[in-house]
Amino acid sequence: MKALSYYGKNDVRVVEKPRPVIEHPEDAILRVTTAAICGSDLHLYHGLVPDTRIGHTFGHETVGIIEEVGNQVTQVKTGDRVVVPFNIACGRCFQCRLQMYSLCESANPYNEMGAIYGYSHTTGGYDGAQAEYVRVPFANTGPRKIPNEISDEQAVMLADIFTTGHFGADIADIPEGGTVAVFGAGPGGLFAMKSAKQFFGAGRVIAIDKVPYRLQMAAEQCGAETVNFNEVKDVVGHLKEMTDGRGPDSCIDAVGLEADGSVPQAMQGTFFLQAGAPTALIWALHAVRPGGTVSIIGVYGPPFNHFIPFGWAMNRNITIRMGQTPVLRYIDDLMERTRTGEIDPSFLVTHRLPLEQAPHGYEIFERKQDNCVKVLLKP
Repeated sequence: MKALSYYGKNDVRVVEKPRPVIEHPEDAILRVTTAAICGSDLHLYHGLVPDTRIGHTFGHETVGIIEEVGNQVTQVKTGDRVVVPFNIACGRCFQCRLQMYSLCESANPYNEMGAIYGYSHTTGGYDGAQAEYVRVPFANTGPRKIPNEISDEQAVMLADIFTTGHFGADIADIPEGGTVAVFGAGPGGLFAMKSAKQFFGAGRVIAIDKVPYRLQMAAEQCGAETVNFNEVKDVVGHLKEMTDGRGPDSCIDAVGLEADGSVPQAMQGTFFLQAGAPTALIWALHAVRPGGTVSIIGVYGPPFNHFIPFGWAMNRNITIRMGQTPVLRYIDDLMERTRTGEIDPSFLVTHRLPLEQAPHGYEIFERKQDNCVKVLLKP
């Protein structure tokens, strides 16, 4: 089969790989019809996540048709069209019973980080879905059948990025009518803005980014006020000016470890090591009002040695909440909201490419060329 493979920093290629096979009675084999490139795939692409191995196939946002099932699979059958959550979860362990599916104790033999398709071996080493076929473990738990009213392009957003943005807004403790600032107007940030306003009662949403076309999408599609941080001298001070000198009620870091290095002069110093800069998180912790909440959904893969102002946060009674989204906690509700037309999560899809052009998709997504927001791959 054709599959994207990693060959080192900024080097991915579409090659021939063996088609996956049933390895466990609860496995299924999925014929991929739509996969997506995620912002967190760029962390792998840039070589920033430990134990990302040569030959590994990326991709954790996928829709497809069940091709084959193990003899203990009862919840899906051959021919079903399904969306597969990016978390691999057994549904039975201690964490899964708490609905913390992103921390499944059975799916990752290496550590306590949970398991993810197509990420590094720190998250289980499972090959991903930027391929013609992918093996789906625990097929009685993860895959969700897609109603006929929902397109592949809508459904694939439920695998990760829509649920991740929704989760980020959920854990941000946004007060009714409150103000939320979202750092990063990429796909995760856009969905956080959308959910904050549409589902969690935010009165104001402020988008902070430097890419004009992404800020334009935030304004037009999510009703956000926008701040281009290349055009203001002091992002934190600017946000306070916009909020009666107090700061937003909630801040969401939807950027993670590859934040831009343009921090205010007073904060510069030893932030910038090889893994990137936690600029968005530092801004969020300084900008949020006393007693507010900072939600972190941007990925911080490697251990960080950067200075994070926890003393400042502690003395201002800031609540910090974070984590990988437990997709199964949200996906059924968001699927129904999509089916009824309450929301169309495909609004941010800008590019559709054949799988063979996946390396080009990575390039334009990384470089923010051609107004790229979200790339879908069609095997």
